[in-house]
Amino acid sequence: KKILDDPHFQVLSFEQNSSNVFPNTDIKGGVCVTYRDETAQFNPVGIFTPYEELNSVKNKVNDTINFQSFSQIVFSAYSNKFAKKMHEDHPEAIEAMSKGHAYDLKSNVFEKLPFIFLRENPYDGESYCKIIGLVKNKRVYRYIRKDYLDCIDNINKYKVLIPAANGSGAIGEVLSTPLIGEPLIGETESFISIGCFETLKEAEALLKYVKTKFARALLGILKITQHVTPEKWKYVPLQDFTENSDIDWSKSIHEIDLQLYKKYGLDEKEIEFIETHVKEMA
Repeated sequence: KKILDDPHFQVLSFEQNSSNVFPNTDIKGGVCVTYRDETAQFNPVGIFTPYEELNSVKNKVNDTINFQSFSQIVFSAYSNKFAKKMHEDHPEAIEAMSKGHAYDLKSNVFEKLPFIFLRENPYDGESYCKIIGLVKNKRVYRYIRKDYLDCIDNINKYKVLIPAANGSGAIGEVLSTPLIGEPLIGETESFISIGCFETLKEAEALLKYVKTKFARALLGILKITQHVTPEKWKYVPLQDFTENSDIDWSKSIHEIDLQLYKKYGLDEKEIEFIETHVKEMA
């Protein structure tokens, strides 16, 4: 922050694809050439984006009256935890878990604790949650007793689930198959969850929104690596996902994009930038 606010600091060039600078070398976030001169005065960088049009879109959106950040409804990949009861009933579990992570639903937890995460609901009179995670990089569901989890509120609500690691950080890349999570569906640290809704329709509207070029363009300002943390959504504006919204969520994703461009007063140059730099999602 100190550097970005420094009036003597300047970004001379930026290359998203590091292999264009260093052949056969993958540097997440790209390569940036900077210059500092105590005798010179520049405009502070503030928030860096290599694209003038994207910076213009950010300013228009974030300067709107009653702007609220989408990040406030994004839950961290570390939100769901084990409850003490799991360890009380299964003291052997601690031996299979990483030191210092006794309550974390790590990405490999299905393989570490197969006696906790069951392939089928046993229907034994206990209440179970369905958890999505990865086994050998494939998405799978496992069942766990609900009282073994210390969960965030949205496990009982509708939400959208997205892999916590997505792409490389290149502007406009697609999000890897987001999906709707119904009540009593949770996730390991391989995923983040977005939203906490009473109705399926709100979750369906949210799913369309994260697929829009508009939302993903603004996500790309801070998402310069593969990680999709709540903070990366800071400049994406929160929307009303109910039927009372000023956006008609029944429309196609492209038509929703057009509504968003109009809502935030984007000009032709800004719209063309988003349309040509952001990949389409179905």
